[in-house]
Amino acid sequence: MEQLATRAGFEVQWQDAEHRSHRVPHETLAALLGALGLPCGTRSETAQSLAALDVEHAARTLPPLVTATCDEAIAMPALVATSDGRYRVELENGEVIEARVSTPQGQPVVLAPIAEPGYHTLFIDDQQVRLAVAPRRCYTVADACRAGAAASAMRPTLWGIGAQLYGLRRQSVGVGDGDGGIGDYSALSTFAIESARRGADALAISPTHAMFSAAPEHFSPYSPSSRLFLNVAYIDPSAALGRDAALTALESVGARQAWAALEAQPLIDWPKAAALKLLVLRALFERFCARERAGNSPHAADFAAFCVRGGQPLEDHARFEAIDAVQRMHGRTHWRDWPADLAEPRCAEVDAFAREARHEVDFHLFLQWLAAHGLSHAQQAARDAGMAIGLIADLAVGCDGAGSHAWSYRSDMLQNVSVGAPPDLFNQAGQAWGLTTFSPRAMRTQGFTAFIDMLRAAFAYSGGVRIDHVLGLQRLWLVPEGARAAEGAYLNYPIADLLRLIALESWRHRAIVIGEDLGTVPPGFRERLAQAGLLGMRVLWFERGEKEDGFTAPKQWDDHAIATTTTHDLPTVAGWWQGHDIDWRNRIGQTARRPDGRDPVALAKAERAADRRALWTAFQQAGIAPDTVDEPPPDQPPVDEALAYVSATPAPLVVYPLEDLLGLSEQPNLPGSIDEHPNWRRRVVAPIDALFADSAFTDRLLALARARKRTADEQAASEASQASQRPEPPSTP
Repeated sequence: MEQLATRAGFEVQWQDAEHRSHRVPHETLAALLGALGLPCGTRSETAQSLAALDVEHAARTLPPLVTATCDEAIAMPALVATSDGRYRVELENGEVIEARVSTPQGQPVVLAPIAEPGYHTLFIDDQQVRLAVAPRRCYTVADACRAGAAASAMRPTLWGIGAQLYGLRRQSVGVGDGDGGIGDYSALSTFAIESARRGADALAISPTHAMFSAAPEHFSPYSPSSRLFLNVAYIDPSAALGRDAALTALESVGARQAWAALEAQPLIDWPKAAALKLLVLRALFERFCARERAGNSPHAADFAAFCVRGGQPLEDHARFEAIDAVQRMHGRTHWRDWPADLAEPRCAEVDAFAREARHEVDFHLFLQWLAAHGLSHAQQAARDAGMAIGLIADLAVGCDGAGSHAWSYRSDMLQNVSVGAPPDLFNQAGQAWGLTTFSPRAMRTQGFTAFIDMLRAAFAYSGGVRIDHVLGLQRLWLVPEGARAAEGAYLNYPIADLLRLIALESWRHRAIVIGEDLGTVPPGFRERLAQAGLLGMRVLWFERGEKEDGFTAPKQWDDHAIATTTTHDLPTVAGWWQGHDIDWRNRIGQTARRPDGRDPVALAKAERAADRRALWTAFQQAGIAPDTVDEPPPDQPPVDEALAYVSATPAPLVVYPLEDLLGLSEQPNLPGSIDEHPNWRRRVVAPIDALFADSAFTDRLLALARARKRTADEQAASEASQASQRPEPPSTP
């Protein structure tokens, strides 16, 4: 069994955060191997599964897709040279390469390098294979600068804002004329434009993945139904079809007062707000069918073209939404519990359902059309306003196993497992996030099609993508369904192939890539990301010296990563300085009594006091805070100093969280909590127009823009000085 697990990519031994070795129990291996389609309940089953892997890896039949790098020789797996050795490559641009393998007969085949990136077709030994030839690195911030108005010969020093899309508040002109209690794509457009006018080149946002329309109580943006489609709760009903049509729809369902009441709340009431928005959008759809589709209007033609472009994956998602709504009325919340004839997307019964419920399926297609229209407009607005990058989308590490993505791509997805994290210093029980993701075995056997589809969906409406838990490109901690989080194992992924595909799609979409590489990072992993042009993330709270007795000076921060003060899962500057996060964890029971009897809250606050002194000392040493002034008390957080500190780093892009720009104490999400803390529900107090009319807010943005300009000037002066000190090359005789 361990031999089978190792061949399948599992690590049968692993080290925890304290460098202690653990061996994965056989029960765990058996469950996880079963999830990969490799049963091992008996010795006979195990032998058959081993034989199946041998066939996949050793046969002369090539996999459907082979990745390669531009201008590098291409090693063909599981193929040896024959006496003929001829092959042909049809490039995407129509050109044809005909050549002969130079490898000696009987040796593994190596093809000549290809200079042109793209998805090409190889014909060899009566086989047809897709060749994904990628640039050596991803599209970078420097590339974005060269392509836009921020072009510079020096290294880029751009800045942007990080915002939770749902929390943005749009100005309401009249009763029922606002956002209905949830930030929307129109608010995003306005926020992008106003940010660009103050000098921002990027706007990093929370995930916009599709959720469950029939279950609005499931609203965590990192537990989506599908990573291929969009969250319809963020639709502005007036954006595509006009304000009059939206108000008429609102009136037709008698929802104007309820709409306005939801807007006034400080926290989002997801079940009520999302359900009401869907009610209004359904009325808008009926009007669209009666007027636009019946008259074959330009809007109707655009909708029809959108459905054609979306193809079967879009149709599958709409069908899932329609079926899920019916099944949930019968208490069936997972597609595995549906009638067997509906649990398989490629069957006659699902086709029959789609024919009978065509109007309902079309409604969900309509919602995706509106959502795509809104998000696309926001990115275009950002670029038109002068942003070099624009929106940076957030790609969740997985999706809900009960959702649309897992149902429609079931042969590509792991079943009956949860992605998570092993026990570590911060969470001794480990974590199981209730998410599933792609099977690495299916990736290889099915030509990485599901992964490529997901990448294209992520890049479709953005100038950049942040990959959540990017360590998953190398390995993921998987937990069998029903097991404790600690009872898992690491499964390795084909990182070389995945990085090449990311680089190829990054260039095709002219979009940067950021990897959330926080936590326990394997040796050499960050260097590999940097070599691939994929930016890491450096967060103020984690940039400490080796002994963690001081904070790393700004100039010593990584220049292959973005810099930021905090993330959605961590305390804000004000909250950290005040110890607000410690109070929250104590309030919801996350601070267990210590064996030695010491008060964990008092201990945590004493450690925080020492950290405050260390951070203030770092501010002083960086010239950001005056040497003669003592650290401020807990109720006077040095927000400006913290923002200025990350501004002084050599990061090509600094992202300032909106919560810190506003000096807020509350963080968007408190890991380990569900209902105990208002996760993903907090709204910005002021509408966007009022926000950018506030001199305190805009003055802070102006100061940060100047700080980044100083950093750029200092870097330019340093590079010029270094260049002048380099000896000139000897002259040629």
